[in-house]
Amino acid sequence: MFALFFIFFLLFIILIVIGSTLYVVRQQSVAIIERFGRYQGVASSGIHVRMPFGIDKIAARIQLRLLQSEIVVETKTKDNVFVTLNIATQYRVNELNVTDAYYKLMRPEAQIKSYIEDALRSSVPKLTLDELFEKKDEIALEVQHQVAEEMSTYGYLIVKTLITKVEPDAEVKQSMNEINAAQRKRVAAQELANADKIKIVTAAEAEAEKDRLHGVGIAQQRKAIVDGLAESIQELKLANVGMTEEQIMSILLTNQYLDTLNQFAAAGNQTLFLPSKPDGVEDIRTQVLSALKAK
Repeated sequence: MFALFFIFFLLFIILIVIGSTLYVVRQQSVAIIERFGRYQGVASSGIHVRMPFGIDKIAARIQLRLLQSEIVVETKTKDNVFVTLNIATQYRVNELNVTDAYYKLMRPEAQIKSYIEDALRSSVPKLTLDELFEKKDEIALEVQHQVAEEMSTYGYLIVKTLITKVEPDAEVKQSMNEINAAQRKRVAAQELANADKIKIVTAAEAEAEKDRLHGVGIAQQRKAIVDGLAESIQELKLANVGMTEEQIMSILLTNQYLDTLNQFAAAGNQTLFLPSKPDGVEDIRTQVLSALKAK
């Protein structure tokens, strides 16, 4: 009975020893192994064996995956505008320099933040607010290079640094929006004024063209009347009716006068201005004869 108990006890001790010597490292991570507090080596992913009873100890498990740190930095531009910058930094441990990443740096995220703040506060004050918006990608790249150079000595790789947001002071932001709105209103007013100008010029040109065509029509109408009277006189003279030109003109003018009265009445007009003297028609006849002779 005692022998059986001893065998079980021995098996239990063996299992404890085996359990304390075996350990597993997960994928995309490494384990720092120390022996009596001194660095012994780095174990990659998989199952491993170590010295039992705490002789070999897993000091830390280091992640090799990509990490991201969100940082908020407040600084001032060249034109004395305070801005808040949101920075996203992606970094990871260098697989070839895991020992430096663990032993040289206690708080890597805080150290990265300090380097980024220092780099931004030396770069942003050289630019105005407008230039900061335009060149934020260039600034992010410059900061990335500076921080990557510093962090490489501690076993960290800076993969990407992005300026995700540039937020000026609330009053400055409101002023910028008001300036932009005023500029847009001024452009809109100019466009409306130009449109009104085009309408006025176009209407004036149309009115001038209308008057010109109306004058041409009147001139052509009068010319046709004179030509018609001349032809009528010539026909009557050829017909040997025994009348002078003045008599023939009087007859034609009288007919023209009566035709005009008929047209005036047919148009529904009720007011007619006639010569104040009896010799008014004679004046018209004299003018028409002068026009015929001049022709």
